[in-house]
Amino acid sequence: MPDMLRTIDKKRSHWPELWFCNIRPAIYRSGFKCKRCQKSYTSKDGYLDLTVTSGLRDYVEVQPNRTELFRSPLVSFLYERGWRQNFRQSGFPGPDEEFRMAQEYFEPAKGGRIVDVSCGSGLFSRKFAKSGTYSGVIALDFSENMLRQCYDFIKKDDTLSTTNLALVRADVSRLPFESGSVDAVHAGAALHCWPSPSNAVAEITRVLRSGGVFVGTTFLRYTSSTSWVARLFRERSSLGYGYLTEEEIKDLCTSCGLTNYSCKIQKSFIMFTAQKP
Repeated sequence: MPDMLRTIDKKRSHWPELWFCNIRPAIYRSGFKCKRCQKSYTSKDGYLDLTVTSGLRDYVEVQPNRTELFRSPLVSFLYERGWRQNFRQSGFPGPDEEFRMAQEYFEPAKGGRIVDVSCGSGLFSRKFAKSGTYSGVIALDFSENMLRQCYDFIKKDDTLSTTNLALVRADVSRLPFESGSVDAVHAGAALHCWPSPSNAVAEITRVLRSGGVFVGTTFLRYTSSTSWVARLFRERSSLGYGYLTEEEIKDLCTSCGLTNYSCKIQKSFIMFTAQKP
């Protein structure tokens, strides 16, 4: 375990040096203990587990169905093998174009640190790392199996061997980073799966530095051009998922302290961005 992962910050964040840890040498075979709270954090399968429940033996916390779905080994395996491709039917332009669009929004964060929250199998995390645009990339997800899939993809791609890419298990509503320490946050097709989007966006706002950029994509519940019949159907069919309208997303970002909101919409697809003032 590199010494950098044992560094304990005096503030809220315990892991500021994690940014510069390369995924190849830092296999995270052992955990580490926080010197402040004495809690031990575990590591295995190529990722570091920084959740509150890390290391618990008896207590089991049940998550909402939309969260548990993506912890499934089968769904994690299928995500880049057919599941994600189906998003095109709802207007998603595809990973390559979505990455290009996000990179335009992330221009102010060039050379900085980016966290890909709810990264899934690391589809965009790997693209961010390969781009060479950022000094460090963290692929962060709550699903253990998604992170295992991400690690498997990384091991098979030699072009990632020299990138500053680390895998972290954490809750988007409790990000393990110091306030104002992150230059950019990406959340691809994720917001509708979060148990509390307001808590998550508030946390994202907290960790972003002044001028930091948040970019997200999700499925819209409906748009201004959607007929009332279709709206009624989507209200009923969206039960279990937190599909929002564009107005709700803008309101959410603004209420959490973000500014300069803008978005691009195509059918049910939306890419939105906002900055921390």
